[in-house]
Amino acid sequence: MKNILDLDLQELKQWMKENGEKEFRAKQVIDWIYKEVWSFSEMSNLSKTTIEKLEKSFYIGIPEIIETYSSKREDTRKHLFLLKDGNVIESVVMKYKHGNSICVSTQIGCKMGCKFCASTIGGIVRNLTSGEILGQIIKAQSELKERISNVVLMGSGEPLDNFENVLKFICNVNSEHGLNIGQRHITLSTCGIVPKIKMLADLNLQITLAISLHAPNDEIRRQTMPIANAYTIKELLEACEYYIGKTNRRITFEYALVKGFNDTKENAEELSRILKGMLCHVNLIPINEINESTLKKSNMEEINKFKDILIKNGIETTIRREMGLDINAACGQLRRSYLEKKE
Repeated sequence: MKNILDLDLQELKQWMKENGEKEFRAKQVIDWIYKEVWSFSEMSNLSKTTIEKLEKSFYIGIPEIIETYSSKREDTRKHLFLLKDGNVIESVVMKYKHGNSICVSTQIGCKMGCKFCASTIGGIVRNLTSGEILGQIIKAQSELKERISNVVLMGSGEPLDNFENVLKFICNVNSEHGLNIGQRHITLSTCGIVPKIKMLADLNLQITLAISLHAPNDEIRRQTMPIANAYTIKELLEACEYYIGKTNRRITFEYALVKGFNDTKENAEELSRILKGMLCHVNLIPINEINESTLKKSNMEEINKFKDILIKNGIETTIRREMGLDINAACGQLRRSYLEKKE
């Protein structure tokens, strides 16, 4: 039995045709799902025969919320979702003045091994399907009772390691027949799988690409990010230039500051040199400390000094606003603590 959210409208129309139904029934079913009717039997404009056929072939894969944590400032909610196969994933909803954003997971666990991320502890279980990624937004929006207008693929998992499912998700979430979230309101974050960045560039999507850089040179990057053993910063930046050339879209470089490791004046100057002249923006991140790592967050004085050096050198830079610290809102933390309690 398939998750009906894994099908786009055209695929569902084709299924209807192959199963002796009128193609317009596909749009009716999709409309019901986005009206939060998640049982075929409650779709009142479908015949009993159509409903029986749907129930034999599909389930509506809206995940169950098993835990929700809200920050004291009420600007962040973190959901732990239960999937049909018993696996758990998490998403974070953030409220901004410009609208509501959601950070979704693309895999159960992660195999990239970055030392500052809880998602990767224990490795990867499996990829999420396009429908399982989409289901996180549908359920979170229903719980929030407000529209979610921005999507960040920056939760558990490496999106470019789940390339086909992530591309289909972007297509479906962007569809006028679904949530109709514009591509310019979608950000995909990657640790830097160079060949996939080039493949993404060739598709000429209008999404924002964010690169988890976190170091100004290979020697530092290899200490916390195993992907750096496969691709050098030079190769990564060449792929980024290729992406910019194809899409004319500015790239965001994520840089998590670790006390005494990558936050010195010299590090800032070196980062400025390697990014000079590129259509980019640097997002400095006060690192979320996790129990399994000895890495410590830089203090705000050092972070501001780092920012000032980049700006002085002509690199547009911001410091990410810290949200949800009181609810373990960093990638993988809630899922990790849930699994530990279960064990």
